[in-house]
Amino acid sequence: MKVAKAGKKVYNLMKNTDEEDIMIEERTVGESRVETVHIVRPNHLNAAGRLFGGILMQWIDEVAGIVAMRHTRCNCTTASVDNLRFIRGAYQQDLLVIIGKVTYVGTTSMEVRVDTYIEDTEGMRRPINRAYFTMVALDENDKPCPVPKLLLESEEEKAEWEAAKKRRDMRKKRKEEGF
Repeated sequence: MKVAKAGKKVYNLMKNTDEEDIMIEERTVGESRVETVHIVRPNHLNAAGRLFGGILMQWIDEVAGIVAMRHTRCNCTTASVDNLRFIRGAYQQDLLVIIGKVTYVGTTSMEVRVDTYIEDTEGMRRPINRAYFTMVALDENDKPCPVPKLLLESEEEKAEWEAAKKRRDMRKKRKEEGF
């Protein structure tokens, strides 16, 4: 079994002690998965009668943050958002299902994929949005701290991990180029 070293805050949350380090077992994707449901109300609409993109961005950022906190058991912050795609609009009374999960972990950060769907009365879901968040775990001094490793249990999770590594490499390249 692989383990990750965690900072003092994570240790304090789990064991309520002052010791500096502890070994934390890796966590599965399912352990931090989050699903929320929102109904689109009139105050969520833009002038065209569709869900305002900023409202959806707030909701998906909240989901990404909860996923990251569940995985790390400490405070986390959004470092970046990649591939934010609005596939189709949502309208008043639409039921939105937002699902977030960890797809990749590094030393102090992780990638969280968030998918948004419109769910109809039959329970069928149509995708309307997808985004990839880079979340950074923070210690009690708001400094990056180590995160638990991710235990991949399926071929789909392994494929998502590999795709996330490519996205990470693209982010690093963009940063080097000044973007």
